[in-house]
Amino acid sequence: MPDLTSAQWCLAVLAAAGIGISKSGLSGVSLLHVLIFAFLFGARDSTGVVLPMLIVGDVLAVATFRQHARWDYIRRLLPPAAAGVVAGSLLIGQLSESQFKPLVGIVILLLTVLQLVRLWRPNLYEHVPHQTWFVWMIGLVAGITTMLANAAGPIMALYLVAVALPKFELVGTSAWFFLAINVFKVPFSAGLGLIHADTLALNVVLVPFIAAGLLAGRWLVTRIPQKIFDGFLLVFAAVAALRLVGVF
Repeated sequence: MPDLTSAQWCLAVLAAAGIGISKSGLSGVSLLHVLIFAFLFGARDSTGVVLPMLIVGDVLAVATFRQHARWDYIRRLLPPAAAGVVAGSLLIGQLSESQFKPLVGIVILLLTVLQLVRLWRPNLYEHVPHQTWFVWMIGLVAGITTMLANAAGPIMALYLVAVALPKFELVGTSAWFFLAINVFKVPFSAGLGLIHADTLALNVVLVPFIAAGLLAGRWLVTRIPQKIFDGFLLVFAAVAALRLVGVF
């Protein structure tokens, strides 16, 4: 079990609750646990600390929203995302965080701008999100990003908003997609020495707070209108991108 101070335990609990909230559909909140666990354990090691908790959150989210999943989108995205995970596992020992974080931020900012343009001019590129090349680009970026930083939530949210999925279908589709891709990541993370007995012991302690966060997030999502929900995702994604780029 990691030796944490009281203040650090409070941060860990907050981050665990943030995982649950992000799995309820407010994926931009995922920046919270990415930043906190990176602060507590370091950017690289924190990916192994977080991964089992993400899987727990995915299982809870699937149990809650499974009936809303759109499997046609999941089937399109999984192959490129799996390829991205493999690429990310090869890069994780070679690409520094200072090199990769701005790249991820720029990608998220570009997707945010594209979605804002789409809201302004709905017919401008209505067929682009359904094009095979675009799906593969999103899947590859999501796979690489989730392997290196567990920060693919905003990317997937922007894509699913771009294809105009209603909020509950967005949440259900994201839940199944991330459950599959996070389980796929386990042998890669374990092989890199990022998951071990100490990290798993910490995970067990924090699981109840993930469940509490998911319940809180579900309560919020059921009360947020679709347009406001989409707006929240865009704002969270933009803030996450600016933080990754290093604006603040």
